[in-house]
This record gives sequence, structure tokens and C-alpha cells, in this order.
Amino acid sequence: MLPILAILCLVSPASAQPISQKIATAFSTLESHESLANGMAAITVINANTGEVVFSKNDKLGMAPASTLKTVTASAAYHILGAEYSFETTLSYTGKIDATGTLNGDIVIRGSGDPSLGSDRFPQTTDTALLAAWVQAIRAAGIRKIEGTVVGDDRLYSGQTAPRGWTWQDMGNYYGAGVSALNWRENSVGVNFIPGRASDASTSIANTTADISYLQLVNETVTGNRGTGDNVYAFAAPYSSRIYLRGTYGIDLKKTIYLSIPDGAYDAAYQLHHALEQAHISQMGTPTTTHLLLLAGSEVPNGGTILHTHRSPTLSELVYWFNQKSVNLYGEALLKAIAFQMEGKTDTRDGAEKLRDFWAGKLGIAPGELKIFDGSGLSPENRITTNALARIMASLRREPWFASFHESLPTYNGMKMKSGTIGGVLGYTGYHTAKDGTPLVFALLVNNYQGSAQSMRKRMFRLLDTLK
Repeated sequence: MLPILAILCLVSPASAQPISQKIATAFSTLESHESLANGMAAITVINANTGEVVFSKNDKLGMAPASTLKTVTASAAYHILGAEYSFETTLSYTGKIDATGTLNGDIVIRGSGDPSLGSDRFPQTTDTALLAAWVQAIRAAGIRKIEGTVVGDDRLYSGQTAPRGWTWQDMGNYYGAGVSALNWRENSVGVNFIPGRASDASTSIANTTADISYLQLVNETVTGNRGTGDNVYAFAAPYSSRIYLRGTYGIDLKKTIYLSIPDGAYDAAYQLHHALEQAHISQMGTPTTTHLLLLAGSEVPNGGTILHTHRSPTLSELVYWFNQKSVNLYGEALLKAIAFQMEGKTDTRDGAEKLRDFWAGKLGIAPGELKIFDGSGLSPENRITTNALARIMASLRREPWFASFHESLPTYNGMKMKSGTIGGVLGYTGYHTAKDGTPLVFALLVNNYQGSAQSMRKRMFRLLDTLK
């Protein structure tokens, strides 16, 4: 039998290293790589049981967080709004219905910020389901003709806006869709292209996933080489009537490209208008929104009789898709809902301020560690520290709704974590249990790296493997 000393000598130095030393060595390898010669990496790892920092480096340095910021918004929404919170959308009519079934008034869709209205992520929220329910409710009220029109009431958030700091390149695409009190189909629409016969040849538009004939699509895209995939960008902004499509669409690509809708409230009114026409319920006027009526100095419909009330899925259900598919619109809707709940305000800046105030009061996080301009992480101006990210994530484990939040996080590299990706930025924050059973919380951000995202991602995963 070998003596105990000899057995100890057989233990490899690597396995005998404390986890903090393993992380330190791996982090040093990452930050000294040539891809970060002009960049920066930051990390914080916390023992979730004790709250002690296992390892940190550059943890108080403000870094662009990309979509890892979604965890900050989502968790604050759980705290402030509650896991069972839902948005309400009502369908009502103004005026009176006469004996012939003619409504001498308007049909009004009044929104309160629901980001899932018309979305196909839930069976009860799809555009076909809602339009059918609304048409049925109008019919059930005995309405056969409408002397007025369909009005999308988007007043609560003062119309459709995109947060300050979002870029021109982002806003025209589905992930940069502006937010409104009356969102519809996540304020996006799909376009199907037909590539040319050779690279650099013009493409053509086969069709769109919904009727958006009220918009002008200017297609300037050309055919890309085989294997080049989707490099199509849409250029538009809230209330644009013209959307420019630029870039390349791979010659072998078969993919629907999604654009942002410049006015979700108008699109909702437009789609209901046509659904009523198809049901042989005519309308005297053309669809509109309260925002457009106010701009024109026209009278805005108020009050009315409610025909139908739709409640969104609960906050926990919304957060699942918010984190799983990183839908930016959900973050902006939640940020505005937070501001409205706390102070009756609805501007994105107010929401960002309330978010900072909340975490300062809850965990003592300094405002400089949460320099944020939106709720989703799309703004390139956002700055957050890994210390703030990790501390917020660690604090959630004590909450009664933590299980649903944890479930909302995707699994990458065998670890539950939220990713973040924008130009030159990669990040991960999440949870993992080490081999010895220690629950760990981590935040890792990399800014201004060189080379491909895939290569940097592999290097970051090798570092995170030290937590396993």
C-alpha cells in the first residue's frame, strides 16, 4: 500500500488548484490573446451560497453588455411588476348602434404596451386568433356597418418610438423595431426574396408574410455568392412610409428576412379594417391611430363601450421568450411598464432611471455601474460592470420566482446563461454548479475584440469551462 504522502503526490497539480486559481489562469490566457490587443475583458464569479467573490478582474469597469442587459431588465420587472403581471388590450366602440346595425362612431383598439399582441409565440396571441375574436365581438354587438373607422389607440406611450442611441442600421430590422402602447406582431413583417441567377444580380421580392401594401419597399439588394447567407439590412425609422432594403441575399439562401414595422398601432388598425371588410362589415373611414389624429389636429375618440378584453401572457411567460430569443421589443415594453408602474411616466429615459434607482436601493449598486439607455442592450452606448451583473444575478436565487427566471435562460456550453452579441461585443452571464457542488454565478464581458465572433466565443467557453 502506498503511503498517504505518495498518494497525495499522485494528485495532478491542475486538479489540486483552487477554482479561483484555475479561473485566473484561464482569464489571463484570454485577455493576453492577440484578439484583445486593443480590447478589454472583464469577469466576476461569485459563490452563490456565501456571496463571496471567487474571482474578479476589471469588475468595476463599465463595458458594453449587449443582450446580457436583458437579465437586469427582466429581473427588475419581476420585482416591480410581479411574475403574474399582464398587459391589457381592449376593443371598444364609440357612439351608438342604430336599429339597422350601423355604428355611428369608431372601433378603437386601446393598447397598454403588450409586446406579444399578434405574436405567434403563444397560441392565444396570434394575429389570426385576435382578429377573429375582434370581428366576432363586433358582430355579436349587432354592428353591420361602421360610419366611422378603426382607430389604434397608442396614446399611453405617446406613439411609437425607438430608444435614443439606437443606430440607423438597426432600426429598420426586426430586432430594432420601435415600441408602442399598441404593438402588433412584434412590430415586424417578413419578406421573401428571389435571388438573381448570378452573384451581384438584382434580387426581387416574392411576397411578404402580411399585407403591408401601405408601405413602399425599395429593394436595392443584390445576389450574394453561394454560402454568403443573409446580409440584408432594412433602413427605416418610426413612422417611415418607405423602407430601403440593402445588402446581399445569398444565391442559395432560402430564408424569410424580417423587417421592423414603422408603426405597429397603424398596422393593427389596418389589419382589423381588412378583416372587417372580409366579414362584409364596411367602414366609412380609413384606418388610423390616435397619434396620427393628434398630428392632424383631429378629434380623438374617448371612452366608449368595451367589446373585448385581451390579457397578455404573464410576465414570467413573456420573460421566457425575452431571454430565450432575445426579443428586444419585449425589453423596451417592460422598461416602459416599469417607469409607468413606479412613477406614471413612459419615456425610455425614465425607465432606465427607475432601473438604476431600483438596483441602487436594492443592492447598493452605484449608478455608474448601470449606465443604460434602453432595456434590451441594443444601444451601443450602454455600459455595465460585471460586478453589477453578477451581484444582480446572485440576488435572484432567493426570490420565489427564481425558477421561472432560471428556466428562461438559454443553455450554452452546457451552462444556463444569457448571451449578448453586438459589433465587437460578446458577453455571458448565468449560473453553474461546480464539481464540488458549489453554486456559482458569473458575468463575463469582452469588448472591442478582433477576429470572428465564433473564435472569441470558443475562447470564452474555454474560460467558463473552469467553473465546471
